[in-house]
Amino acid sequence: QVQLVESGGGLVQAGGSLRLSCAASGRTLSRYTMGWFRQAPGKERESLARITWSGDSTYSSDSVKGRFTISRDNAKNTVYLQMNSLRPEDTAVYYCAAGGRTFWGYQYDYWGQGTQVTVSS
Repeated sequence: QVQLVESGGGLVQAGGSLRLSCAASGRTLSRYTMGWFRQAPGKERESLARITWSGDSTYSSDSVKGRFTISRDNAKNTVYLQMNSLRPEDTAVYYCAAGGRTFWGYQYDYWGQGTQVTVSS
């Protein structure tokens, strides 16, 4: 089992930056892939990035590549999403999640509560 606690959301002006944090805990935490997602009103949930606790496996979606960076601090069991050059269209609820690959694809079984990011123009 995994528990996730998010922080770092808020209101920011266009062009600004935010760093989201996801503090994770669990006895088998290292077995999971960590991901960041977002969902804006009226839109489907979007996968942004994923990272493993060990190894060099990372992924970033084309929509945020070059602006958003996923990283981790194993000593703190924390995953980060650094968001730069924010735009109003980045406004959404942001979630972190823990999951892994299955025969059929990635499945995320554990989710944080979500944190609101609002970018003003």
